[in-house]
Amino acid sequence: MTAWAALNQQIVACERCPRLREYCRQVATDKRRAYVEWDYWGRPVPNLGSARAGLLIVGLAPAAHGANRTGRIFTGDRSGEWLYRALFKAGFANQPSSVHARDGLKLIGCAITAVCHCAPPDNKPLLAEVVNCRPWLIETIDTVQPRVLLALGQIAWKAALAESRRRGWHEGRLPKFGHGATAVLADGRWLLGSYHPSQQNTFTGKLTEPMLDAVFVTARRLLAGVE
Repeated sequence: MTAWAALNQQIVACERCPRLREYCRQVATDKRRAYVEWDYWGRPVPNLGSARAGLLIVGLAPAAHGANRTGRIFTGDRSGEWLYRALFKAGFANQPSSVHARDGLKLIGCAITAVCHCAPPDNKPLLAEVVNCRPWLIETIDTVQPRVLLALGQIAWKAALAESRRRGWHEGRLPKFGHGATAVLADGRWLLGSYHPSQQNTFTGKLTEPMLDAVFVTARRLLAGVE
């Protein structure tokens, strides 16, 4: 078994947060009417992609009736629809959508992880739950060794920045989060920020498709060494 596969296996087996584990199981039992025929995943959702990817996307957490249902991160909800469309357009995915874990989606030079691997109530993990999940983020970065970290949302930005500083990749003034924000890290690495493609952001127009596309254009440029 590869280190990447072993890491994902450990993530799936994690029971560190009783509140989250209870919630995920409850959602998997109660289900949403539209998905009553589904056999919900109901467990921590593993990383997606492959080790040694140039781009590592850091999201917030699985959606209760999205990845908590399908078992694949950012799959089965509106956020995923936006993300995979943009990834496909930028050449980081082989298809523009993902509806279940065996639909043929493959990431190209890209991996996706999360600050919290269990679906939280109201999409809001507690600070202690984020802390409990931090070892998985640390090990994911260790394994992937990305050149560009893309944080979707402010919580992911803070987590990625904190981990970068812990590693000695960033010192000095803390860069503020914003859509398209960038921070230079050590050894040719970069931290890139984007508004999360949540319905709250996309329905209100805070995040548009061209805005999200532009972030991946920037990621491509940074991976090519063009600042």
